[in-house]
Amino acid sequence: MTKQEKNDVIELLKGKFAQYNNFYITDTESLSVAQVTNLRRHCFDKQVEMKVAKNTLIKKALESIDSEKYSGVFDSLQKVTALMFSENPKDPAVILSGFRKSNNNERPVLKAAFINGDVFVGDNQLKALTQIKTKNELIGEIIGLLQSPIQRVIGALQNRENAKAASVAAEPTAVAEEAAPVAEAPAAETPATEAPATPEAPSAETTTDEAPKAE
Repeated sequence: MTKQEKNDVIELLKGKFAQYNNFYITDTESLSVAQVTNLRRHCFDKQVEMKVAKNTLIKKALESIDSEKYSGVFDSLQKVTALMFSENPKDPAVILSGFRKSNNNERPVLKAAFINGDVFVGDNQLKALTQIKTKNELIGEIIGLLQSPIQRVIGALQNRENAKAASVAAEPTAVAEEAAPVAEAPAAETPATEAPATPEAPSAETTTDEAPKAE
């Protein structure tokens, strides 16, 4: 590779590192050409860019951007290196995990991952990276947390309205019950006042004074 070709590769890599906040450093050693081609196809389907480059050129590209920022991945630039660039932080991890499972081996090996400024070193980080939250997932969780109290308030208001509606629905029955004629209790009998007895006229047969008999 000529000096110009090396510079071209460095410039290409610089553009990719500037474009993506997430990239994985993998070891594709011992993979066959067919396996590498298959891996590239999986990456293409997930909109993950895969680039194979020499470690020295990768390091120079990173150093020219921000040596301190990327210093955590420098020790991982050994052996054969394939870079995986992605907008989604966990897609490369999902691809690697699925590829290894389908081929029943532990290749490719994850050497390091740079995720939004955080560095994950070692193949033992792969499982955790498959479960990392995407930006949209985090936003969704935050929205859910914010909506939860509002939903509780709305639920309480709805319950209150339902209770009120049930109360209003019950009112006609109560009114009807109140309007129903109440059977009058029998009036207490007023004792009849007896008219004063009319004094009886003296019987014609009865005389108080007998007339003197004629002698």
